[in-house]
Amino acid sequence: MFKRTLGRSGIEVSALGIGCWAIGGPWFDEETGKPFGWGETDDRESVAAIHCALDNGINLIDTADNYGAGHSERVIGQALQGRRDKVVLATKFGYVTNEETKMAAGYNASRTYIKSACEASLRRLGTDYIDLYQFHLGDYPERLAPEVMGALEELVTEGKIRFFGWSTDMTDRAELFALSKHCMAIQHNLNVFLDNAAMLDVCERNRLASINRGPLAMGLLTGKYSEAVYVHDPKDIRRRSDLEWLTYFKDGIPSPEMTAQLRAIREVLTSGGRSLAQGALAWLWARSDVTIPIPGFRTVKHVTENAKAMSFGPLTVAEMRQIDQLLAVHEVFRNRI
Repeated sequence: MFKRTLGRSGIEVSALGIGCWAIGGPWFDEETGKPFGWGETDDRESVAAIHCALDNGINLIDTADNYGAGHSERVIGQALQGRRDKVVLATKFGYVTNEETKMAAGYNASRTYIKSACEASLRRLGTDYIDLYQFHLGDYPERLAPEVMGALEELVTEGKIRFFGWSTDMTDRAELFALSKHCMAIQHNLNVFLDNAAMLDVCERNRLASINRGPLAMGLLTGKYSEAVYVHDPKDIRRRSDLEWLTYFKDGIPSPEMTAQLRAIREVLTSGGRSLAQGALAWLWARSDVTIPIPGFRTVKHVTENAKAMSFGPLTVAEMRQIDQLLAVHEVFRNRI
């Protein structure tokens, strides 16, 4: 089984995790009514998919307390009954949601709130400890971060969490958290479309796990979407066009630029019998020894395909170089037209 180490913790995890945003089901912005979820889900299928992941050697499960306003954590708790000791369980905190109304209501990172959020996650997950507790507010001010770090260290001392990390794309925030004894991971955006060499450098220098969100570019790297095949569900966040960070889709239509890039590198990613998704995961593993992608899923089929990527392993140095060259040629061509 293809494995990696969770930062400085010494904990061995599968080189692939599962991201549980999509299985949380719908929840919405309290002010605009616009979606933050991926549409309706089938909880029975979600539980079956989590069991499929465990049966295929995947032992890292990542979620957040705001996914589905807590519903994702509840589904995971149900799926892990009798199997909690088989997984490394990661969740996040910082965004406030109302579980009854399914509405997002801002954020909170006070010491008191962090403690109460942790207790709520423990209840929903049906466990008495969290392996990796991650700060979800990626651009939170550095000057206020020490209070967050202090609260997390207290939770470690109390045995409520084992380790912690920050979900952020900002290297200065990652460097700050890296100073903490029990910080083991930085979760950040990374895929073949959007590299982040600076963040990988932070993780490698500080012996932190690089947990990769968006490894399949919200589904674009599966090859299932095009201008003719797009996201229709109005409850799916990919239908939004008002979020600056939502670069893969606008109004449900995949980015034309990224779609063109994918056409340029498709042959390399699918070499050796890989699917596009498996090739995209292989690129991440080849990118650095600390990367651990956490692709999302909604079905057993999704998990089965992603899990098979571990049997192929990373792309070769030659394949990585070829992709770099193809993307460079594509960029030059695009700038000329």
